[in-house]
Amino acid sequence: MLADAADRKPSIGAFSQHLHASGESRLALLSFIAQELPRWRDRADRPARTAETALTSQLCAHLNSVARRMRGWDCYQFRVEEGDEVKAGRKLDLVVSPCDAVLWIEGRSYTDFDTILPIECKRLPTPKGPNRDEREYVTVAGGSTGGIQRFKDGHHASAHTIGGIIAYLQADSHDAWHLKVQSWIGDLVASRQIGWSTADLLQFEADFSTDGLRIYRSSHFRGDGLANIELRHLWLYMS
Repeated sequence: MLADAADRKPSIGAFSQHLHASGESRLALLSFIAQELPRWRDRADRPARTAETALTSQLCAHLNSVARRMRGWDCYQFRVEEGDEVKAGRKLDLVVSPCDAVLWIEGRSYTDFDTILPIECKRLPTPKGPNRDEREYVTVAGGSTGGIQRFKDGHHASAHTIGGIIAYLQADSHDAWHLKVQSWIGDLVASRQIGWSTADLLQFEADFSTDGLRIYRSSHFRGDGLANIELRHLWLYMS
C-alpha cells in the first residue's frame, strides 16, 4: 500500500548518484565484506565448518550482526541462496540488499526485495565428487556452473555490472591458487573457447598477509548485448 511505502524511512548514509561515482558504493560494500572476512573466520564462537553453504550462512550471520551495530552500514542486509532477478531458476550464494530502507544508487531505487550486489562463493580446492570439475572456480566442462563462467555468460547477475567471488581457501597458498586459476583461464583462451580472452585474467588488487586475505580484480566481456561485468575476488585462507 502507498501508506506503507510512505512510512518507510530513508536510510542515514544512503548512497546517491550525486555523492558517489558509478559503482563506488558497491566497491565500498566489497571492502566492508573483505574487512570482516578474517574477523568472521577467527571468531572463537564460530562452529567449525567446511561445506560452502554452511560457511556462507555463517558469514552472512556475522555480517548482519556487525552491520546492525555500525551506523552507515545498518541500512544493509546479507542473505544466502537468493534467486537471480533475471534468471529466476538460478541461485546466488550471497546477496546484499537494503534493510528497512529505500536506497538510491546510480539513479535507481532499491528496496529490501532487490539485490544491490551479487556474490558467488567457492571452496578451493573444489570438493571431489561425481560431476565436479576441479576448475569450478572458473568454469565447468559441459556445464554452466563455474564461478566466473556464471557471471560471464549472464546466468548470474545479468542486471549488474559489479559482482564478487569469495574463495574459502582450505589448502595450499594464495600464490598457488592464483597460478592455477590463471592457467585454467589461459587454457580456455588457448583452446579458443568462445568469449574467453586474456582480458579475463585476474589482476592483483591487495594483499593482507597477516589476515590471510588477498584480493584480485577482473573484468569480463559479456555477449547478448550485456554490459561488461567487473568482479572482485576475495580469497580467504581458512586455517
